[in-house]
Amino acid sequence: MKSFAIPASLVLLCALAPVALAGSFAGTSAGSSAGASSAGSSASSNSSSGGDDKLVREAREDAAGFVASEGQVRSARLEAALRVMRERDASARQASDLELARAILARE
Repeated sequence: MKSFAIPASLVLLCALAPVALAGSFAGTSAGSSAGASSAGSSASSNSSSGGDDKLVREAREDAAGFVASEGQVRSARLEAALRVMRERDASARQASDLELARAILARE
């Protein structure tokens, strides 16, 4: 019986392809929710320390996966970003995690 060796790069490519596709899908549909745009404008209107802003920016890919999976895929980085957004903005406390994740994606 013959066995076939699968190159590690092919395995890695196949493993990461769904994440990349989910991220691009989420990025194209991120601005479609009215709730997300209001959460995004209110969350981004407050100033905070540069570290908090960096944390939220770095959660962008995680937010894309979260939105694409309709809230099923979570990460520690996204959870931290959502916590920061809620700590510094009262209106963000009323928004759902999905709305805030969309707001992260809507940021430039």
